[in-house]
Amino acid sequence: MQVQQKLNANRVRGSSAFAGKLPTSARPRAFSFSRKQSPTMAATGVALKEVPTKPIEGQKTGTSGLRKRTKVFMGENYLANWVQSLFSALGDEVKGQTLALGGDGRYYGKEAAQIIIKLAAGNGFKKVIVGQDALTATPAMSALIRRRKLYGGLLMTASHNPGGPDNDFGIKFNYSAGEPAPERITDKIYGETMKISTLKFGDLPDVDLSKVGTSKFGDFEVEVVDPVDDYLATLKEVFDFPMLKKYVARKDFSIIFDAMHAVTGPYAKRILVQELGAPASAVKDGVPAPDFNGGHPDPNLTYAEELVKIMWADKAPVLGAASDGDGDRNMILGHKFFINPSDSVAMIAAYAQESIPYYKGGLKGVARSMPTSGALDRVAKALNLPFFETPTGWKFFGNLMDAGKCSVCGEESFGTGGDHIREKDGIFAVLAWLSILAYKNKDVPEGGKLVTVRDVAMEHWSKFGRNFFSRYDYEEVSDKDAASMIDHVRSVIASSPKGTKFGDFTLDVADDFEYVDPIDGSKASKQGLRFVFTDGSRIIFRLSGTGSAGATIRMYIEQYTNDPSKYELDAQVALAPIIKVALELSQLQKFTGREKPTVIT
Repeated sequence: MQVQQKLNANRVRGSSAFAGKLPTSARPRAFSFSRKQSPTMAATGVALKEVPTKPIEGQKTGTSGLRKRTKVFMGENYLANWVQSLFSALGDEVKGQTLALGGDGRYYGKEAAQIIIKLAAGNGFKKVIVGQDALTATPAMSALIRRRKLYGGLLMTASHNPGGPDNDFGIKFNYSAGEPAPERITDKIYGETMKISTLKFGDLPDVDLSKVGTSKFGDFEVEVVDPVDDYLATLKEVFDFPMLKKYVARKDFSIIFDAMHAVTGPYAKRILVQELGAPASAVKDGVPAPDFNGGHPDPNLTYAEELVKIMWADKAPVLGAASDGDGDRNMILGHKFFINPSDSVAMIAAYAQESIPYYKGGLKGVARSMPTSGALDRVAKALNLPFFETPTGWKFFGNLMDAGKCSVCGEESFGTGGDHIREKDGIFAVLAWLSILAYKNKDVPEGGKLVTVRDVAMEHWSKFGRNFFSRYDYEEVSDKDAASMIDHVRSVIASSPKGTKFGDFTLDVADDFEYVDPIDGSKASKQGLRFVFTDGSRIIFRLSGTGSAGATIRMYIEQYTNDPSKYELDAQVALAPIIKVALELSQLQKFTGREKPTVIT
């Protein structure tokens, strides 16, 4: 099966390692209490230093937290204002509580951690648990909060966005179930950022985050932990590690995991190498770098170019995988075979009960984001499972999981997860695929014909049919041009009744997706512009809020077939007619000035 790859991306990984050779102006500045301070005593028994400040524009927070250019966060009081606003929004709840802290290892993270620790002490927390070297993957943070029953956690991450002094930094809060902060909290944070006047710091020295152990300052504690331990313990409750270890030990099996110089390097080394016995060479680019070695830590066919080349070589490993900056996304590859994320979650759901012990009693339900293809819908129908279609955003899955209605879920943006935590989980997806392969090959003698990633996909499509799917990303489009394009698409929807012809496709319905949460009754409007055709094909347009500069326009295209002769077609070939319709009706090229998207998935 061939895959169209955009290997000449605007941003690809460099070959030189990050060596810290940065201009003086770009180096992180230590925070100093340069303004008038009012010494009192914090509730933790630590002296309090109150630092005057004033509101800073542009600190509106979403589910994915606050993301801006790194130098913006390095500006005077920028990070401190947001963190103080969070603690003020949470109010007296935080008194005497324990906060987790970590990040994806990007530039400015260690300096930011020291600021956050001091603010936590000054606002009444009794303890902060920090990942060693300020590292903690996003799914591991969720696991840590849940296992230790913590109040919540702060993650210093901009996810899959590039890092370094000239790129992106971010901060997000996860609440007591390990889930991203709900809107009732993010709305309060924003309100506090607009009226903040004082920063409350504990008068502490910087803490050595390089060594595991506990430091005490009066009644306040900082515990530095191995960031893998609690996460690994959670994964061992989900997967059959002895089965996986036995499979990995086969001489006819091999795996390569590309950590993309991001946070999952230490996790992959511990889990795949130390626990499951894979050779050290199975982990590629496994040392986290503050600028991700000059690359874009987004696991797709464009930015994981080196992994794609390895998997398309004649003697490729059986399983290839990658994860992103903070470890919550994943990409799965077989030999010359790409598993689309929409298919991946469907296939994991289809094989979960028989291959993953955590699901041996069956799935409670499944869910996908609206732009994700309908492949999961077909599995749900066949297995008679409750099914939910939600807006993009993991918080919607969390509500369903907390209510016991969802076991496996996913988004087309390379996010897959289960109800063991409340975040999408890149390594979970990799181990799920490893489990499927181990189960499928349990009776295949070593040296026999292994069941491959491609075989799993073909078996799945033969049973359920194939939902061809692709996504076009136009990154860093000006906000004005993006808004004009969206306004144009809205006008097309308004003037297109049912039965309107778009090329060879007949419109069934066109709308702006709206979701009423079945758990709490909350309504989410304007979640994506949809064109659904009579044959089930779909075209969707959304503006993504995960970037730090400009807008990202995402165009999604889907078409179903149950014709076996078409299952191995390249998605771009199979979807060419509907892609043409999508580009014409949206006039994307006209509004953006882009002849081609930045990334094709």
